[in-house]
Amino acid sequence: MTSGSTTATSPWFVRPRPTEHPARIFCFPFSGSGASAFSAWPAAIDDVEVCPVQFPGRENRMAEPHYGTYENLAAGLIEPLVPLLDRPFAFFGHCAGALPAFETVVRLAEQGLPQPDRLFVSGQSAPHEASRDRMLTMSESELRTELETFLRGRGIQPRQDMIDMGMAVLLSDHAAAGEYRRAESVVLPCPIVVLHWRDDSDVSLDDLEGWRQYSDSVEIRVVDGGHYDFMNAPEELRELLTSWR
Repeated sequence: MTSGSTTATSPWFVRPRPTEHPARIFCFPFSGSGASAFSAWPAAIDDVEVCPVQFPGRENRMAEPHYGTYENLAAGLIEPLVPLLDRPFAFFGHCAGALPAFETVVRLAEQGLPQPDRLFVSGQSAPHEASRDRMLTMSESELRTELETFLRGRGIQPRQDMIDMGMAVLLSDHAAAGEYRRAESVVLPCPIVVLHWRDDSDVSLDDLEGWRQYSDSVEIRVVDGGHYDFMNAPEELRELLTSWR
């Protein structure tokens, strides 16, 4: 089966059409969001094929059962992912999305499958420190306020039905984040590039140091912007995401 026919039938990837780009970047969204978090990327990043990953239980996969845990999510992703690993590729995960991206790399390595040239993790503390996420201490009411604030920050006036649907996804993702614990240390065979957003009030530069134990090659880069500015694919980020090829 070719990569083009795979994506035509697989719900895991949101790709308008297969391209002949020499490399791909697979994008893992943050808690409560879906592949649409990367909707601005394909037009902005034209040096690689942008392949947003669509998790079950949201957007066009809303009718499917939630993935439950990051480990389940990573395990379920491997089979549909493999046909697309026919050229150089990288993973990008923002906030909690960095954790299933990491777990997917672990499983690729365990199964002797192709490895990403880079794992980009953005605005997320290391796997063994993931329980420090401030959102894990929030009540449902506080999470609802967080969601409304996020939508307004994106220029969207939140309707009640929009908030209710978003909360259903966010609460399930929140539960998965709360369950995630990486007790066993592992060193990935690929380099890790850790991105700290200069104006991010949720995650400090010190919070990201823990990633250094997960690869022999870890680079921490500070980029201009706030926690959600990655969605706009700013120039500094674009350069980083294409410089590995």
